[in-house]
Amino acid sequence: MNPDHLEETRTGTKRMCKVHVDSHPSLESNLGPWRCEDEVGAPGIVIGVSVDGKEVWSEGLGYADVENRVLCNPETVMRIASISKSLTTTAVAKLWEAGKLDFDAPVQKYVPEFPEKEYEREKVTITTRMILSHLSGIRHYEKDVKKVQKQKEKDKRLVKEELKSKASDQGTKEKNNTEKQQETSKLGKESDHTLQDKQPKSKSDDAENSGKNNKTIQMKKDSEYDEFYIKEKFENVFKSLELFENDPLMFKPGSQFLYSTHAWTLLSAVVERAAEQNFLQLMKKLFLDLDMPQTVPDEHEPIIYNRARHYVYNKKGCLVNCPYVDCSYKWAGGGFLSTVRDLLRFGNAMLYSYQVEALEDRTQSHLPGYLRPATLGMIWSPVKNTELSWDREGSYAMGWGVVGQSQEYGQCRCRRYYLSHTGGAVGASSVLLLLPRRRPTGASEAGAPPHGVVVSILCNLQSVNLNSTALKIAFEFDKVQVVKTPSVTSDSSTQAQLADQALKHTSTSS
Repeated sequence: MNPDHLEETRTGTKRMCKVHVDSHPSLESNLGPWRCEDEVGAPGIVIGVSVDGKEVWSEGLGYADVENRVLCNPETVMRIASISKSLTTTAVAKLWEAGKLDFDAPVQKYVPEFPEKEYEREKVTITTRMILSHLSGIRHYEKDVKKVQKQKEKDKRLVKEELKSKASDQGTKEKNNTEKQQETSKLGKESDHTLQDKQPKSKSDDAENSGKNNKTIQMKKDSEYDEFYIKEKFENVFKSLELFENDPLMFKPGSQFLYSTHAWTLLSAVVERAAEQNFLQLMKKLFLDLDMPQTVPDEHEPIIYNRARHYVYNKKGCLVNCPYVDCSYKWAGGGFLSTVRDLLRFGNAMLYSYQVEALEDRTQSHLPGYLRPATLGMIWSPVKNTELSWDREGSYAMGWGVVGQSQEYGQCRCRRYYLSHTGGAVGASSVLLLLPRRRPTGASEAGAPPHGVVVSILCNLQSVNLNSTALKIAFEFDKVQVVKTPSVTSDSSTQAQLADQALKHTSTSS
């Protein structure tokens, strides 16, 4: 989102498409100018933001349906892809709290038909806890064990080189600071501070500030595998296990991280048996409890009002409808539809559950959270040996990515604690991000949770990176301490100013 094109983005990205049309004159003559305008950039995107549990901004930009010129709005329903994992984690945690599911029991306790596994001729155990943190060893879409292991070795080497480079840059930076301090010591404290502020940043600083310190080489994109486009409808979650149940493990369970949507299909089978209820019926009950009326399985047959169409760019760079796929093979790991408003409610329900126990004012009665605070504490704790592809400074927990708070030097960069999950599906990209903060000071009613910013972004275009954009938006809204009074929360002009400022500050990320 270029700030120069902010207004054009809201009305169809006219100026952006003009450049495209000028460089391809045949497009205008063959398609007409209005069609070219609609086929440049992301067809549509919907953004939602809440602060301290109150929705303060929700807006759709572009088209939910390009062909029929249906505009996006906050009620537009899109694929949420792997954010489904965070929803499934909530269902798993609820069963664990009820004593119906053991995180550390072998999956065969619940799904005995799933084959016992071996790694290097040694019997191994896969547990629910391992699946939740992508440590099970079950493959993702790549079937070649040697290829996966070779890539993992490359990743490790590059991460080491990256850390070494950062340490070297930090050493150079400290040396330069020392020299600067010696040079300017005669000028007094004010002059010293001024020169330090003007010192140029290193490349590693720029990478850190952008939230994209991700130099690790990745394997092929999911969209390059045939399994990403499965059209077969599976009768139930147990049938979909046939896709991978007899394949060898990529590594010994618990020893390495490998993001695997197939493993979450096994998790859905565990959940169904533990709950003694159909997985989709269980999830629908969860959506009802969490007040998420527009969150439903991504099924082709039902009429789903406000459902967007999904798009991809072909090899020639033209916007086309994405191919038909059936998501019944991956309900738990990426098979649901939702809206930004439903996802905001979910994020706030999780924040409330985590923060309600920390209330200082015990004179007021507050309802319990959907999950216990200790349960959220466990789910959101970084797990050893895990990685986070969308932010290398973080780790994977259980169905969530976690970036811990950290500050190495006084008056220098402070990395904020936040949680998020991104998603990528056929014709769709998504992110849900939670930026918690401490209990605000002020009126007693301001002390009730949730405290923090929740950002949800849905896009009906494949392969769009949204995490850094969501994080920048969250930081913009976090700057304003919102007091929960009608005079503030109903001020639409203030909300509009914040929304425009957030868009301007995220121009380099979209």
